[in-house]
Amino acid sequence: MRLLLVAGMVTAWGCLAQEPAPPNPPATPLTLTVPAGTKVMLGLTSPVWAKSVHLGETVYAETTFPVAVGGAMAIPPGTYVKGTIDILFRPSLRSGHAEFRMGFSQSVFANGYTVALPAAIATVNVQAAGSDVLLDNGTQFEMVLQQPLVLDAARIAGAVRLSKAPKPRDWKSASLCRPIPATPGTSDTYIPGTPGTPATVIPGGPGSPAVPCPGPPAVISAPAAHKESFVLVRPVFEAGLTLPAGSYEAAWDGLGPVAQVRILKRGKTVVSAQATVVALGKDAPINKTDWRTGPDGSLSLDSLQFKDRNFALSFAP
Repeated sequence: MRLLLVAGMVTAWGCLAQEPAPPNPPATPLTLTVPAGTKVMLGLTSPVWAKSVHLGETVYAETTFPVAVGGAMAIPPGTYVKGTIDILFRPSLRSGHAEFRMGFSQSVFANGYTVALPAAIATVNVQAAGSDVLLDNGTQFEMVLQQPLVLDAARIAGAVRLSKAPKPRDWKSASLCRPIPATPGTSDTYIPGTPGTPATVIPGGPGSPAVPCPGPPAVISAPAAHKESFVLVRPVFEAGLTLPAGSYEAAWDGLGPVAQVRILKRGKTVVSAQATVVALGKDAPINKTDWRTGPDGSLSLDSLQFKDRNFALSFAP
């Protein structure tokens, strides 16, 4: 009996030794990569004023909708971002339309995790209608990542636990305009006469109509159309065609950073080429056309600069 018991124990241990080891749990990724082209919805937390807006002005916003990567939240709502206005079309007396391109350089998560943003931009078209603010608190628009954004997965997980989505009531309008209520008119005043004196009627005064404030600036989703004139003083080669010397127009939509530019001659498209919309940092003093020389000595269109515009079109390959 003792020998059989020992043998049975040895056999049992042998079976246990032959059982496969449990699989290792999947490794937790160290980073999360948000791909280029990702759109991040933002809400403005600092107003942009109609009269004082300028190039280089700092803008602050926060994310209003989460961004997920591979089933994990990468950018939670309530994450702060900071940027500057790098291209600006100001409203004029004839039009309340304004257009901005903003470049965002930094994001701060709820746990203090701070990340540099690689070339994230937003373009915003606004119909202001005489409002004192062009972009009010809470104005929502999309920021687009131009390059992949690599994030620390552990720190993002900590930020997610602390993040809270902003609510509409958190954004109070910055407008200083206050509506003026209407005033009622005054009725006629009747003074009865006396014997030998006729009655007198003093007409009442008219009231004044209410003076409302302009409506809030409306963000227009479609990119604005642009058209600028330029002159070629010599023939250039572009997109497989030779453009003779003469007057032309460049037409495109939006502020880039990449735009499909149509070059027009007498209103008709003669060639279409891709260009980069480059911020200049200030208004250009003159129109300027640059070209580059190829290995065979031919000239190709390199860049177009337009007077009083704070951007240029670059056709460099």
